Amino acid sequence: MGFMTGKRGLVTGVLHETSIATSITQSLLREGAECLFTHMPGEKMERRTRKIVEGFGVSNPWLQPMDVASDADISACFERVGKEFGQIDFVVHCIAFADKDWLRLGKFAATPRAVFANAMDISAFSYMAMGNAALPVLKDGAAMIGLSYYGSEKAVPGYNVMGVAKAALEATNRYLAMELGRVKNVRCNLVSAGPIKTLSAGAVGGFDQILERIPQVAPLPRNITAAEVGDCAAFLLSDLSRGMTGQVLYVDSGYSIMGL
Repeated sequence: MGFMTGKRGLVTGVLHETSIATSITQSLLREGAECLFTHMPGEKMERRTRKIVEGFGVSNPWLQPMDVASDADISACFERVGKEFGQIDFVVHCIAFADKDWLRLGKFAATPRAVFANAMDISAFSYMAMGNAALPVLKDGAAMIGLSYYGSEKAVPGYNVMGVAKAALEATNRYLAMELGRVKNVRCNLVSAGPIKTLSAGAVGGFDQILERIPQVAPLPRNITAAEVGDCAAFLLSDLSRGMTGQVLYVDSGYSIMGL
């Protein structure tokens, strides 16, 4: 028996084999959790998520299309969850987006209003919107997590508007933790992962240089793995972290503690 045995919850963001959400799913399944999944609308996206999940031995996975830019989609997802399962134990938010054309050195100040607003909507507002919609179907003592990055508090070349969106996500997490905790004892935490070579990370200008920098500076002289983030996420979703909420937990080889 794993420490998530008997727990059921929703996982978003399983889009590719290298997605951090994919590693979180692996950790949750290994520890005995039952996972439900969302995917971007469209048959192609459903097939992609289904193939990944079935590769972990999950037959006939529960799948629901959800575009987090749509309030109707978010509501429909949790309404279906409620009808079919009553209540669940956790929600995993692994969703972020910013136009890659503006994730380049020297391109921050000129970021168009629409690009800025879209990054904030998808990367930060959606976390709050999902927490609000999920509340009726979350059990007392349930947990919610999301993903952040050090670029939320320090200027990382090329991370640009995504850094601003992650800063907003971290503030959102604190306010959501305060409110959902008092309403229903629901915990909200974030994992701030070090750089990992995912499909989305490749959109950040200078990402390879960031990967080279970590082993030179971090106390643990190496880059982290997605599996390490997955294990930390599983811990935060479990009863082992029942006294923690509103926190940002760093999984970055210690890079964030260094002054130089």
